[in-house]
Amino acid sequence: MTFEEMALRGKVALVTGGAQGIGKAVAEALLQKEAKVAVVDLNQSVGEECKKDLDQGFGEGSSIFIECDVTDGEKLKDAFKSTVNHFGRLDIAVNNAGINNEKYWEKTIDVNLTSVVKGTYLALEHMSKEHGKEGGVIVNVSSMAAFLHSPHQPVYTATKYGVIGFTRAIADAAAMGNYGVRINVVCPAFVDTTLLQSIELEDNMGKYHKFKDEIKQRMDKFGVLDPSIIAEGIQTLITDESLNGAVMKITCSKGIHFHTYEPLSA
Repeated sequence: MTFEEMALRGKVALVTGGAQGIGKAVAEALLQKEAKVAVVDLNQSVGEECKKDLDQGFGEGSSIFIECDVTDGEKLKDAFKSTVNHFGRLDIAVNNAGINNEKYWEKTIDVNLTSVVKGTYLALEHMSKEHGKEGGVIVNVSSMAAFLHSPHQPVYTATKYGVIGFTRAIADAAAMGNYGVRINVVCPAFVDTTLLQSIELEDNMGKYHKFKDEIKQRMDKFGVLDPSIIAEGIQTLITDESLNGAVMKITCSKGIHFHTYEPLSA
């Protein structure tokens, strides 16, 4: 048995946006290592289909599906509570739910940034030693858009910058406060998901829809990742105990690697 399998066996994870794309790949990777997973997703039919797939692959008791709009604070709170009630504990939270919508940009902020903040605080309530819990790991999902900003997605880009800043700061707070919780962030480039397909839609892109061919050229230039490599990276962020406040980048050209920051000087 590998260290990762030992580290994950019997652990309980909650994954938002967990029924498809990156979220589903993460759920499958964790289940392969004998963790238990709560798949949290807005789309009930896709969620039930995902649950059926996971049951077939890993057995019925290994996962649950919870329908939840992450922008609804009470429902998100209930999703965390239901996970703990069902499995008895929480060890891992992956705040992965994300959308791409420049037309209704307030919603993009609600899903991509506000719900990540809420999800992090809820995870800490159920895992932090400051609340008498046993500790754990949180992984927040950002994007390479925070490094290679896109003129076609200004609000999406802002949310992904925000996820990195919030994660690094709260990771420092966790270390200083001895929460027993490590908090890291992953920044994938273009990934083959339904979110990527949404750049075709005027209802998502608003006035930036006219740039869709330029975005496709960027995709051709930088390539498109399979969700499984993102799941691999997230697994490393979960199991490598030396990582806290780490900013992992995943690109086609360099694969999984880390962003380093210059130390602050007075």
